[in-house]
Amino acid sequence: MITLKKFTFNPYQENTYVLYDETGSCVIIDPGMYDGSEQNELATLVRDLALKPERLLNTHCHIDHVLGNKFVFDNWGLKPEFHEGELPILEAIPGYAPQMGMHYELSPAPIDFLPETGNLKFGNSELQLIFAPGHSPAHLCFYAAAENFLIGGDVLFYRSIGRTDLPGGNHQQLIQSIKENLWPLPDDCEVFPGHGPSTTIGFEKMNNPFLM
Repeated sequence: MITLKKFTFNPYQENTYVLYDETGSCVIIDPGMYDGSEQNELATLVRDLALKPERLLNTHCHIDHVLGNKFVFDNWGLKPEFHEGELPILEAIPGYAPQMGMHYELSPAPIDFLPETGNLKFGNSELQLIFAPGHSPAHLCFYAAAENFLIGGDVLFYRSIGRTDLPGGNHQQLIQSIKENLWPLPDDCEVFPGHGPSTTIGFEKMNNPFLM
């Protein structure tokens, strides 16, 4: 059974997630830690619960979702896993971070890329990959079928959707991704997004002004 812990980090108020199960194995998703106090928050959780970080996952590679990649690598030796189509997004960060006034520690490059579909495992648990481009070129969501929740990144928010005015964004593609790839999930599936509060698939079908 997967337990979820959410942190909200960095100036963009990005949601970082740690998922762990009864084995103590965990995955860290979209680490957004920006300063020492935020890094300590995550490290303290791992230490206090005696967790064993197994995988570092990025839904996509905009700066606010990868600020902590290097910290995770330095502490637990994990290199990020994401779809290959996000690599140019990651590689572009050093060019624009200074203009945004952001300090960015270079993320390690991945060893392997994630496919558009399939499953990934940690401990006794499994996450299903759901490909949902539009906010970024090769965005992935992670669905825990047994627990019926989705780590949605910046695709679907409470009564909103991801912005599409950043490089690699495509509004029509995002709408299509949500309707074709997220709407088939159960209506009571809880969506944990990259920013803001959680929501459910059913609530957004009925109330999201961008998708009605």
